Amino acid sequence: MPFTLQPDEGYGLDIETTEYLDDHVKTPDRWVLNFGPQHPATHTTLRLVLELDGERIARCTPHIGYLHSGFEKLGEHHDYNQYVCTISRMDYASPIVNDVAWHHAVEKLFDVQLTPRCKVIRTIMCELGRIQNHLLCIGAAGLDLGAFTGFLYGFNERERIYDILDYVSGQRFHPDWTRVGGAWRDLPDDEVFIRMVRDLIDVRLATAVTDIETLLNRNRIFVDRLEGVGAISAADAIAWGATGPIARASGVRRDVRKDDPYLCFAPNWDGNGADAVSFIVPIASTGDCLARYLVRVEELKQSISIIRQLLDRIPKGSINSTRNDKSTLPGKGDVYGSIEGTIQQFELIMHNRGFHAPVGECYGAIEGPNGELGYHIVGDGTRCPFRVRVRPPIFYNFQLFPKLIEGHQLADAVAVLGSLNIIAAELDR
Repeated sequence: MPFTLQPDEGYGLDIETTEYLDDHVKTPDRWVLNFGPQHPATHTTLRLVLELDGERIARCTPHIGYLHSGFEKLGEHHDYNQYVCTISRMDYASPIVNDVAWHHAVEKLFDVQLTPRCKVIRTIMCELGRIQNHLLCIGAAGLDLGAFTGFLYGFNERERIYDILDYVSGQRFHPDWTRVGGAWRDLPDDEVFIRMVRDLIDVRLATAVTDIETLLNRNRIFVDRLEGVGAISAADAIAWGATGPIARASGVRRDVRKDDPYLCFAPNWDGNGADAVSFIVPIASTGDCLARYLVRVEELKQSISIIRQLLDRIPKGSINSTRNDKSTLPGKGDVYGSIEGTIQQFELIMHNRGFHAPVGECYGAIEGPNGELGYHIVGDGTRCPFRVRVRPPIFYNFQLFPKLIEGHQLADAVAVLGSLNIIAAELDR
């Protein structure tokens, strides 16, 4: 409501201040409600200014910037390996996917060819990240609507993925595992890794996905809260730049893994005629919250299938590229056992030395859990990028929210927001 700051002795100020967005306040018979930025149902720091006509939302104005970190600007001051520690903090629901996406674009700029072993392990890790992200989205969406048990079904199994990431990278939450042309270290033991992943996908996830479907798919309260809510057509999804499960739930047949294949999604990924991994891209047509939930559940099953196809096909050999132009880190055995390895390590790690990227620019993208995650990089021949820009899927998907929520009730805002799976760190960057 408008209020007046009374003039204080010695100042003589008479300032009238109104609530943000005067046109909202002056609209008769409507209320303005601030939803967030500190609210459990927003999952993170989001602010929504809602104009309510009774219980229905007449207008929504989203505000971002409460978690601004300057991630893109930091890319100009970190080299091509250091920056992976920054970008994993964007979509922190699946940090390993950010790692792979960044170095996928960097390797495109450097024209680095990955080894078959690296491609297989990266593909497995990416799909584990997709599972990790979808479990949180589905579980939290259920929690927001009162299905606390569904949240536990999903969240417990995410802990097993953290165990795998910890085993592979040495870090539990932010692995920061990839490097140009490979990874900072190989798998400690192939057999242990395979055993951990098999236990996850064949035992724990199989049970968890079944439990989630049994609890939610025909739950009358859950379905009624999602069906027909927040619907968007395929044409509108394309026009607004939506990708990932949001677009595919509206009938958009687009998946970077199919349309611009990379890693083991590309044919002949091993150089010996290997077939691309086989999977089905789930497509729905209604474009509502229920369709987005069902698409994500089906993608969980497809990711499990992809991982299962690759577990028995992990090749032997080096995980790092074997090209000899000093763009990839040497193995620790070479660092400690040869003068060439020591010098290469020194050149890449020491300040004012290291990478000398091509002068040029490129864009590389992968299919992240929430859509097309891409990086545009401009190299100027120095050890750090000249410019880095991110194509964050969550940013594009979030702009749909005001359109999706208009005319719905206040309680539906929570359902729509949960179906979009918004992570503010990727919005603000």
